[in-house]
Amino acid sequence: MDKIKELVRRHWDRRAAEFDKEASHGLLNDRQSRAWHDLIGRVIGTGALDVLDIGCGTGFLSLLLAEFGHHVVGIDFAESMLTAARRKAAARGLDIDFRYADAEAPNFAPGSFDLVVERHVLWTLPRPMLALDSWRQLLRERGRLLLIEGQWKGMVPRDEYIEIADQLPFFGGRPDKEVAELIRSCGFTFVATEPLMEADLWLETPTHMRYLVIARR
Repeated sequence: MDKIKELVRRHWDRRAAEFDKEASHGLLNDRQSRAWHDLIGRVIGTGALDVLDIGCGTGFLSLLLAEFGHHVVGIDFAESMLTAARRKAAARGLDIDFRYADAEAPNFAPGSFDLVVERHVLWTLPRPMLALDSWRQLLRERGRLLLIEGQWKGMVPRDEYIEIADQLPFFGGRPDKEVAELIRSCGFTFVATEPLMEADLWLETPTHMRYLVIARR
């Protein structure tokens, strides 16, 4: 298992420098930025929630959430991603706690957060069920989980993940109903999905399924 995680970590560490240049990862113009701000504002809202951003990468969700006034901790195990995220937060004057941590088992006390979020992370994990159970325990009573996921089957080159693709249960993503059912099986309630197929979010109409799932502890 450690070997699998190390290969995944190296993959994302290598991609950090160019990561934000893709419309699926960064915000490339004002139109896309407004679309994501509108989405986060509608689904999560403003206020001062304690939020954990799992697999935060270069800080996409962390930055948006902090701009809405939430207290954000972002975790990742690719140091180059964290370096970029800290640089972006500092440039915007945002106080975000970025930490090195394992997405499958974040080292926080139970009930530490009102909201746990992730974006395009579940498919990279060797033990997604363990991860979901860990995330549920980190939530306070009636805390929420928000996943932004998709289905990229056939679109992710297997050589990017060398020999480990077959050891990642969600490699290439899964349909929204399947992910929703997995979340229910881990003890979450009020599980709902919403398609994210608007062109403004991705700067083009997606050719494959993109969606969010929101659930309550």
